[in-house]
Amino acid sequence: MTNSRENILNKIRQALVNPVPVPFAGGNTSDNVFLPSVQELEIEFAENFTKLLGKFSFCANLNEMASNLQILATARNWSHILCNEDNLKQQLSASGFTNFTATDLASCDAAITTCESLVARTGSMILSAAQQSGRSTSVYAPVHICIAYTSQLVYDIKDGLQLIKTKYGANLPSLITLATGPSRTADIEKTLVVGVHGPKEVFCFLIDG
Repeated sequence: MTNSRENILNKIRQALVNPVPVPFAGGNTSDNVFLPSVQELEIEFAENFTKLLGKFSFCANLNEMASNLQILATARNWSHILCNEDNLKQQLSASGFTNFTATDLASCDAAITTCESLVARTGSMILSAAQQSGRSTSVYAPVHICIAYTSQLVYDIKDGLQLIKTKYGANLPSLITLATGPSRTADIEKTLVVGVHGPKEVFCFLIDG
């Protein structure tokens, strides 16, 4: 076993000393793999997000969003809603939504966060550890509510990652993750089960602006 390990390590060292040239040196890795969208990004995102069991709402402004959020919270009888992002919490409170009584994930009915961007092609939200909501809010809350603006829409994942790179520069967040609809698994007899490893429901309120 020791000789085999040494042989492998020696081959790796040799490869590092004499690197193999790139087989397609003229290739342009920035080219899009997928065809560009043929419709507005708002529509493409909404279609792909709802296909994956996400619940989507388009709002003309922040006040309309807060009103729709209040209607949803009342209909679902949510009395404990968590929001750890100070700026978002202040904006919602100023627009009339003040149902922030939860202080931790264990006691909340739903959690509200922002996102870094929305990916139209996959219906995904890109989140990062740089957000005040942190790493666990969008994972451990029973219901995840994301508030985003149309200016955050991008077509593909690479476009969203480029936005993060432009925003943070050398200080990239320690975690960048994709959230695509509610948690789902088909590990048990290939039967789709929703909400096993994360939120059972995911809402996206998209605000024009």
